[in-house]
Amino acid sequence: MSVYEKVRAYIDENGIKQIVVAQKAGISNVTFNAIMNGKRTMYADDLRAICLALNVSPELFIDVKCPCKSGVAR
Repeated sequence: MSVYEKVRAYIDENGIKQIVVAQKAGISNVTFNAIMNGKRTMYADDLRAICLALNVSPELFIDVKCPCKSGVAR
C-alpha cells in the first residue's frame, strides 16, 4: 500500500473529513483531493503538513528502517 493510500485509509477509518485535513494542512482542496486519489505526487512537505494536521507521526504511514546493524551510523 502506498503512502497516500495509508493516509486516505487512516482518514476514512477515523471518520475525518478530507476537507478539514486539507484546511489544517494548508493544502488546497483540489490539490489534497488529487494527492488522495494518486493523481499528484505526495511530497515530503505535503506528508509533514498532513501529519501535523492529523497530529500523528509520519512513521505511521512510512516504514523507517536503519540499514545498519547497530542502528547508529559510524
